[in-house]
Parts: sequence; structure tokens; C-alpha cells
Amino acid sequence: MAGQMGGLSGSTTVTIVITDVNDNPPRFPHKLYQFSISEAAKPGTPIGRVEAEDADLGENTDMTYLIKDEEGAELFKVLTDSNTQEAIITVRKPLDYESKKIHSVVIEALNKYADPRFVDLGTFQDQSIVRITVTDVDEPPVFKYPSQVIDVQEDVRVGTVIGVITAQDPDVANSPVRYAIDHDSDTERMFEIDAVSGAITITNILDRETAGWHNITVLAMEAGNQSQVSKTALSIRILDVNDNPPELAKPYETKICEDAKSGELIHTISVVDRDEPQSGHQFYFTLAPEATNNHHFTLWDIKDNTAAIRIQRTGFNRREQDTFFLPILVVDSGPPALSSTETFTIRVCRCDNLGIIQSCNTTAYVMSATLSPGALIALLVCVLILIVLVLLILTLKRHRKEHHVPEDEEDMRDNVIKYNDEGGGEQDTQAYDMTTLRSLYDFTELKANEGGGGGSSSVATELHSLPQWSQNPEADFYMFRHYIRKKVEQADEDQSVPPYDSFQTYAFEGSDSPAQSLSSINTLSTTSEQDFSYLSDWGPRFRQLAGLYAGHHEEEVS
Repeated sequence: MAGQMGGLSGSTTVTIVITDVNDNPPRFPHKLYQFSISEAAKPGTPIGRVEAEDADLGENTDMTYLIKDEEGAELFKVLTDSNTQEAIITVRKPLDYESKKIHSVVIEALNKYADPRFVDLGTFQDQSIVRITVTDVDEPPVFKYPSQVIDVQEDVRVGTVIGVITAQDPDVANSPVRYAIDHDSDTERMFEIDAVSGAITITNILDRETAGWHNITVLAMEAGNQSQVSKTALSIRILDVNDNPPELAKPYETKICEDAKSGELIHTISVVDRDEPQSGHQFYFTLAPEATNNHHFTLWDIKDNTAAIRIQRTGFNRREQDTFFLPILVVDSGPPALSSTETFTIRVCRCDNLGIIQSCNTTAYVMSATLSPGALIALLVCVLILIVLVLLILTLKRHRKEHHVPEDEEDMRDNVIKYNDEGGGEQDTQAYDMTTLRSLYDFTELKANEGGGGGSSSVATELHSLPQWSQNPEADFYMFRHYIRKKVEQADEDQSVPPYDSFQTYAFEGSDSPAQSLSSINTLSTTSEQDFSYLSDWGPRFRQLAGLYAGHHEEEVS
């Protein structure tokens, strides 16, 4: 035995594990917490965090947080952070600084897992007060009515006030409000709003049949800060006024046989009205006053907004009259009662024995009595052939005229310019400034070249005279011939003129002429002895001119 002389003993280590139990309640370190939040905060925005302490360990420290007062629970919401066991306070509904600036919320913390063995030790929960202060922000105006419907008669006059929109600034400053209409919602500019009072007026004529509703957007903004804008929808309903007369549903036209019987129903008509009275449509039918002497047809009002047309006589002759126009007066129930006169067309046609319409054309009926269909076809063919022949002859004549051109005209293609200005006679020496024509060519130089150094025989042989416009035997025609050749060369080299030839006549007095007559009458006198045969040597351009003067010369010789 232990303790005795010679006894045996032993030792060991004993580990005692003490497990935690939930025997400690949660406790808030502070009994009052304060936070602030803007009144513009949206729902779900976090406000702040609070935490209750617990001396236990593990899951015995898991907390659950609640809001105990009803007002706080309506505006705020509390969540538990599972990682930190903190209470997260968030916004549940929008806040309003102008309504209430400070909110006191009671937060309660309790253990998630309570041990019933320690209930007698006290309550395992704790409470704290959270004071939330709401801060003010500049808010846009608020409309008195979020949406509004206004009823307007469609015959209201332009400029009439149909309603008033009201909005105010919810801030403490209560800034003045200004109004406007969003033009994107009123593209036709049918309405206008007073910027100060919010009164809405009509700016255009309304028509329910065109647009029964007008949906516009009204803007309200602070006078000092127009960035603070709010919108509201305004619906304007146009009430009907009887301003459209009834009219036929479609342009009615019917056909009857020549042998139609009296009393026969030929058609039933109906009308339409663009108006929509609350009590419904009621139409009345009667023949127009201008049809009072009508003895062919009658109109029967069926009293269900339709009318029937019946035949009043027996038999029609479409050769005498093939079309009847029946004016019908239609009146609505108003108020005020409106009416219109519509025309109903009735055509008389030829029918077979079964009453099936064959033809309604009077012209065709008359033609068929005199000519058979074969004769009509033959007549049309003959007329067509005659037209073709006439067109063919005209085309051939036109073709020949275009290709048959005389040889002389084809070579010359002259463009004769005619001047009808009458000269002043032989005594008229001041009508034209001769220096203008003389300046075109230096005649002095020509005469010097001709007379200097004895002159060559080749030049002398070319000295032929142009038509003698005067009786002066000493006239020098070389300068005229040279001048004409010079003008011909210039015309040939000029690229700006048309390719056809131009025959131009130049009539002016020579440098040595004492203002003799330039009249062509002297040229035709029998005293002229000029020989113009050399003109034919000047080429095809002067062929016609050579023929004219050569012919005159032969007549004078004979």
C-alpha cells in the first residue's frame, strides 16, 4: 500500500475540457447611438452599424436584432451581419426632412441559441436606442395631384382656360414654382400653360373626330433652380359635339331593268356620322325638296337608321332616259340637328327574260340597232388603215425633203444676210464714218506696193475689177479683191464660227471716190462694161456670185 514501507505507486495527467454554455446574455456597450442620413437616400441605403457584446464563445455569440417600435419598423430595417454579428440599420421607406427631422429607434439584441437551463439567471436580451437625424436637401416641386384628367368640349374657343395645375416646393425655403409643357408631348402646340399660375389654355381648334384624347406632360421647376424639375402626366379628353352632318356610307348606285315593276324594292341605304352622341345615333330619311315632283321612285324610312327605295311606276325606256338621280335628305338627332343631301344614282339597263342585266350603255344600244358587230369591226379597221397610210405618206415626204438638196445649195450653204436699211442717196456722205472700214485694212500700203518698182506683170494680170458701183474709170479694185480674200482667210481660220459658209456683202466707198453713189441700180445699167468672168476662178464660194454677174453681162451684150 502506498505510504507503507516497500509499497508501490504510479502517476498520470488528467485533462479536463470545459465546454462553453450560453450562460451570458448580450449587452450593448452604449445605450444610445446616433446616426444621420439624407432625406434623398433611397430605400436600402445603409445608415449605420451597432453591436451587442456577448462573453460566450462560438455559436453562443450569434445574435438576432429587432426594431421594437412600430414607427421605426415602418421607416427603417435592421439586418444581422453573419460574420461580425453586427446590426446593420438601413432605410425602408423614403424619408422627409420637412415631415420629421429626428427618428428614435429601439434596437433589441438577443441570443440566437438560448439555453433553457439558464433562463432563471435573467433575460438573455438587451436594448439600445438609435437616434437617426434626417438632413435636408433641395428637392424638386411636388404636384398636388400625381396625375389628372380634364374633360373639354370640342367646340371650346381658342384661349379658353380648361384647368389649373398646382405644385409647390417641399423644402423649408418654399421657393416659387414655374410651369411649362414638354413640347415632345404636344407636338401640334394644342395647349399652353401659364408659367406662374399653371393655368392651361387652348391654342388650337379641337376636333374629337381627329383626336379624342391629348396626353401631355407638365413640368414644374423651382424659379431659382430650374435643375430641380418634376413631371406629371395630364390627360385631356375631348367631349363630342354634334358638328358633322350624316352622309351616305358609300356612293350608292344601282341598276334596274327596263321592265321593272311598280313597288319593287331596288336598294336599301344607310348613313354614317363621324360624331358619337352619348345616346346613340338616330337618323331620319326623306326625299329632298327638289325631288318632290318625282313620280318614278319612293323612299321608305325603315326607322332603324336605314331607308329603302322602291319603284313607283312600271316600265322604263332607257333610250329616253337611262339615268335617274334621286336626292335624299338625311337628318340626325342633334343637338343641334344637322342634315345633308346625298344623291342616289339609278341606271336603266337592258335585261334578258330572267331579269339578268345585259347592257346599261345607251350609245351601244343605239348603234346596235343600225350596225352589226361585224360592220363596226370593219369600219374600225378601215379607219385604222387610212390613218396608217396618211402617216406613211407624211413620213416619205419628210424623208425626201431632208435628203433632196440642190447641188449649188449643198456646196454653198450660203447664209445670206439681208439689210433693209435705206441709204441717203448719192448726196449722203455723212451717214457712215468711212474711216471705220478703211481702218480694217491699210489701203495706202497696197497702193504703194502696187505702184512701186514698176510692178510685176503677175500682179498686173490679177488686177480685175469688182462690180462697178461708180462710173469712175480710175477706180482701183485690187484693194477690194485683196480685202475680200483677207476676210475669207480670216473666216476659214476662225474656229468659233459654224462650219457653213457665210456670204457677206461689203459696200463702202473707195479711198479715191468723191462720194459717188454705191447704189446697185447703176450696176444693172447698160453702160457697164465690166467683165466678171474671173469670179468663176475664185472657187465654189463665189460660184453663185459669178453666175449672177455673168448672166447680167450676157444680157447686156445681147
